[in-house]
Amino acid sequence: MIRCISPIDGSVYAERPVLTLDEARRAVSEAKAAQATWAALPLEDRIARVQAGVANVGAMNEAIVPELAHQMGRPVRYGGEFGGFNERATYMAGIAEKALADIEIEDSESFRRFIRRVPHGVVLVIAPWNYPYMTAINTVAPALIAGSAVMLKHASQTPLVGERLAEAFHAAGVPEAVFRNVFLDHQTTSDLIAAKSFGFVNFTGSVSGGQAIERAAAGTFTGLGLELGGKDPGYVRADADVEAAADSLIDGAMFNSGQCCCGIERIYVHEDVYDAFVSRAVSIVEGYRLGDPLDPETTLGPMAQPRFADLVRAQTAEAVEMGAKALIDPALFPKDGGAYLMPQILTDVTHDMRVMREESFGPVVGIMRVSGDDEAVALMNDSDYGLTAAVWTRDAAAAEALGDRIETGTVFMNRADYLDPALCWTGCKDTGRGGGLSVIGYHNLTRPKSYHLKKA
Repeated sequence: MIRCISPIDGSVYAERPVLTLDEARRAVSEAKAAQATWAALPLEDRIARVQAGVANVGAMNEAIVPELAHQMGRPVRYGGEFGGFNERATYMAGIAEKALADIEIEDSESFRRFIRRVPHGVVLVIAPWNYPYMTAINTVAPALIAGSAVMLKHASQTPLVGERLAEAFHAAGVPEAVFRNVFLDHQTTSDLIAAKSFGFVNFTGSVSGGQAIERAAAGTFTGLGLELGGKDPGYVRADADVEAAADSLIDGAMFNSGQCCCGIERIYVHEDVYDAFVSRAVSIVEGYRLGDPLDPETTLGPMAQPRFADLVRAQTAEAVEMGAKALIDPALFPKDGGAYLMPQILTDVTHDMRVMREESFGPVVGIMRVSGDDEAVALMNDSDYGLTAAVWTRDAAAAEALGDRIETGTVFMNRADYLDPALCWTGCKDTGRGGGLSVIGYHNLTRPKSYHLKKA
């Protein structure tokens, strides 16, 4: 049984039975049988049905927002995820014709030669709970548009999300066998992957989860897309707009209770603007309100599970024991306890501390003083992860030059914690492999097939 324990009060909010291995195998067989018919539809038909499914999700948003608060704790004041969900799906629909077009090499009296993008067949999407709609649609929309069938396995913390998506897309004309929400335990998932059930598997989650997917797929030659851990840095140069940098970077560190794939987890500030930055950062965090996410006045809700909050508490306590200074007064956040975790800013931190090296995925951020670009780059690269990095400066050329030196998937200048669907969403090191969205997302969700046709 899959159970969602609500972080609001620890009650069971939803539970669903998992499929047996035989039931899961039948679902895969039905998807494979339906996929060829789906792929044979005109591209514009598949696009229209996916866009209609997206619109159906938007029509559900009033009900979805409190569901998300109950399932994973995000405050209702932020209105859910439909804005980003729609932006990503709409962009991928808009570029589909060009991204999936044949690459023409020759069309003469003697030969026709071209490369065609063909679907993988059945794509398994294993989606996380922290942004459950936006992360799922990154793969669901382009995979369906490209002609694959999709099986969606959502995190146990957000079981209603997969059901909502299935309802929306089925009502839009996507057959149930072509897009199916499934509840699977870890072993059944691994068994299906090991049995070559899928042409492609996209997983967003922990490093250990990605390693488990790779072990299951070993020797099957199944295509994998893995977005795993992160410890994303921000760097504020001496010429930066300090107020704007603090506003954006602290929001990137604390929004969604710090539970963002590309959230800011460590900040390096040039010594000339360090004091001003820290002062502004503290004033921002002191204005937050931690509490019930169903209350429109709440700006910071609980973390998804108490154990996640306990991990951040442990990292913070260890850092303080090692000499870090905690700048936020606990008295400002009387709700702290269990899944409810007060935000914290740490200074006098070093890379000997877990809070600066291991993924926190919570509302804590360490701020370090640096002497300049070289020290900042060395510290930013001193990490096992590489998803995004944010540079704050008024000098675009300097930002680009720094970006060339930073080991990361995406370089931001004067913004953070954003996913641009026109750019490839990718990472390096322990953050994983592959790339989603953009034209490259379509390339990863299809395979090239070459045609050499001799006419005479």
